[in-house]
Amino acid sequence: MSGIVPDPTVLARIHAASFDNMRHWSAQEFEELLASPFVFAEMAEQGFALGREIAGESELLTIAVLPEARGQGLGRALLARFEAASAARGAQDLFLEVAADNVSALSLYRGAGWRESGRRVGYYDRPNGQKQDAIGMLKQFRND
Repeated sequence: MSGIVPDPTVLARIHAASFDNMRHWSAQEFEELLASPFVFAEMAEQGFALGREIAGESELLTIAVLPEARGQGLGRALLARFEAASAARGAQDLFLEVAADNVSALSLYRGAGWRESGRRVGYYDRPNGQKQDAIGMLKQFRND
């Protein structure tokens, strides 16, 4: 843990600056998520990972890195911290959804050992009215 306390206003600002092709989450939405005992944040000055762990499963709700901090390993570090925090909370299965056109995120997840587990056709609404598929990804800490 970084020692940085998650501030909903800061999370909303970083989220808005990090994604230009999707709806930005509001400070109120982050505040409501963080009120849950199941939700946790891994923080850095220029990014964060937000997860939810319930009954041995952990979902990466969102990961955001400011544009000026990209390409320096921060996303990879935040993902690793999310995975470690999930394991510490007892998660054995990790999952996420990512837009099919988010090439850099897909590369990050694949490089960290995540694998594709499914697709939701037309899941994301883009500001231009277009739809984008979501790719489900999975990482397991156990062998079934």
